[in-house]
Amino acid sequence: MNIALGCDEAAFSFKESIKQFLEGKGIIVDDYGTYSLEEEVLYPDVAIAVAQSIKNGKNERGLLFCGTGLGMAIAANKVPGIRACTCHDPFSAERSRKSNNAQIMTMGARVIGIELAKTLVDTWLKSEFAGGGSEKKVDRIMSYEKELNGNCNK
Repeated sequence: MNIALGCDEAAFSFKESIKQFLEGKGIIVDDYGTYSLEEEVLYPDVAIAVAQSIKNGKNERGLLFCGTGLGMAIAANKVPGIRACTCHDPFSAERSRKSNNAQIMTMGARVIGIELAKTLVDTWLKSEFAGGGSEKKVDRIMSYEKELNGNCNK
């Protein structure tokens, strides 16, 4: 599996811990920054880069971190075809994949501890889209996205 990672400066240490955790499992990680505590970035730039890497097929899934995880999810969801969910508990992490086929999970470094984050990453990586009744719902989301993106500049 090939995972894209990204964060802002509020979550730099958090991202680095998750990066080591994933690499320790033999997972290939592409790091989209930020690369230090001192490097101030606008988190939407990182979120869009990660989301586009997934849309373009470079990465299979992505993990994004900021103070709350919320802004990263909002930004990543601007890329057509991407579904990003903020998850801070195991059930949400699992359902974001099984029910919503989310390609990106976001978390807040100021919201949860790193050990819980590792558990959520494991849960999320092991979960796959279940289809079934959820497939129609995800298809409907995607049809709205296609319909509404054509009108976003009008």
